Amino acid sequence: MKFEALMLRGLFAGCLLVCGLLLVAMVNASPEAIRLAAKGSAGQLSPAVQAQCLLPADGVVCPRLGG
Repeated sequence: MKFEALMLRGLFAGCLLVCGLLLVAMVNASPEAIRLAAKGSAGQLSPAVQAQCLLPADGVVCPRLGG
């Protein structure tokens, strides 16, 4: 078998491995928003945010102050 064919097979196997690992990471990911929604605590955070920053009539969200 030629060297080029071995290189292409190795590259193909490597790409499949990387794609598989990325797919598994995306399926198993659980962002903070999903965890909050699952706990039912997202509604409890809303009054605290509204007390700090009132939204104007046009609905523009005010920026965070103090980084």
